[in-house]
Amino acid sequence: MTIERNWAGNVAYRASRIEHPSSIDELQGLVAQGGPIRMLGSRHCFNDIADTDGVLVALDRMPAVIEVNEARDAVRVSGGLRYGDLAPRLVAEGLALANLASLPHISVAGAVATGTHGSGDAIGSLASAVRALTIVTPSGDVRTLRRGEPDFDGAVVSLGALGAVVDLTLDVEPTYDVAQHVFEHPSWDAILADFDDVTGVGTSVSIFSTWQHTDQADQMWVKQRLPEARELTRADLFDRLGGESATTKRHPILGVDPVACTEQLGVPGPWSERLPHFKLEFTPSAGAEIQSEYLVPRSDAVAAIQAVRTLAGQITPLLLVNEIRTVAADELWLSSSHGTDAVGIHFTWKPDEAAVRAFLPTLEAALPATARPHWGKVSTLDGAEMRSRYPRWADFADLAARMDPQRRLVNPYLEHLGL
Repeated sequence: MTIERNWAGNVAYRASRIEHPSSIDELQGLVAQGGPIRMLGSRHCFNDIADTDGVLVALDRMPAVIEVNEARDAVRVSGGLRYGDLAPRLVAEGLALANLASLPHISVAGAVATGTHGSGDAIGSLASAVRALTIVTPSGDVRTLRRGEPDFDGAVVSLGALGAVVDLTLDVEPTYDVAQHVFEHPSWDAILADFDDVTGVGTSVSIFSTWQHTDQADQMWVKQRLPEARELTRADLFDRLGGESATTKRHPILGVDPVACTEQLGVPGPWSERLPHFKLEFTPSAGAEIQSEYLVPRSDAVAAIQAVRTLAGQITPLLLVNEIRTVAADELWLSSSHGTDAVGIHFTWKPDEAAVRAFLPTLEAALPATARPHWGKVSTLDGAEMRSRYPRWADFADLAARMDPQRRLVNPYLEHLGL
């Protein structure tokens, strides 16, 4: 039997088989067979959140649904659809999403369920765009939850613990263009002294570092929505940062060919081709890698970054690149930005999981106790500590128990969390 693995190759699924239903009826038939079951998205999680010793169900062969509502402020999409396939269809309709993740290869349902995000002080995670979702529960029932209804805020970032999300309705708006600029070697002292100004200088800002130098970051990527901000007007801020504009296209990882990256150098383009860092037709990032991410309340961001800075000597040998970005607050129970504007500190590690896991307790102890690990990436915090960082965890556990009373969706990952 072929062993199925996740995107990075560091997780081998234990499932007895992987099924690809092509209709709701077929999905309900699979559910009715009983036994452990989990949903499989685009396999871009770096831990065992999607694993099971039962049946894995992928929704990638379900009918592709992209239905714009009459008011043209929402679109209903199939859960297995990738953002990279949805985005150009929206552009053709003259519509847009408020944000995208750094790579467009991920499925809508999977990204939402794990709280995946892009970057922007005023922009929420991908899950914050959801206004309704349809779930096939482990009992085979079809349930639709809408924004404002009981249980909705608990059902969006669900960790796959409630059922198969077969479609989602997302907020949309009129389409817009974005220009992307890259600045090299900005000063860390200046960044941290003016952190709010730095992350607010564009619609979306990412700061990249390998921590080979603790006085300077490697790059700062600034994505600016047009026509609201046609030029970078904060010359005083950039003077203080001490960086210079890149004169050629760059990759987040130093020395890597930037051919896979979206266009830079201030060339305007559709939101769908600028908000992600990577193009759909290329392997994103490094490919062979491990990822971790910790989101901290904005009030703790400078202290968290300083903590990472002090560990640079231990981080650099393991690291491909570190990215810092921002996410606006929401009220979704298991969102990493629940109740607070957040700053994500994201690590793309070299593919040495044993060494990374050996180091992570040191990193996690140095970060503020408010740091929330990304659900789909590698961390070593115990379940009790994870639960304590989400004030609505008990409500989510109750919701999961009501929707999956036989615990068919509960796998070792969820058991670790105390479900």
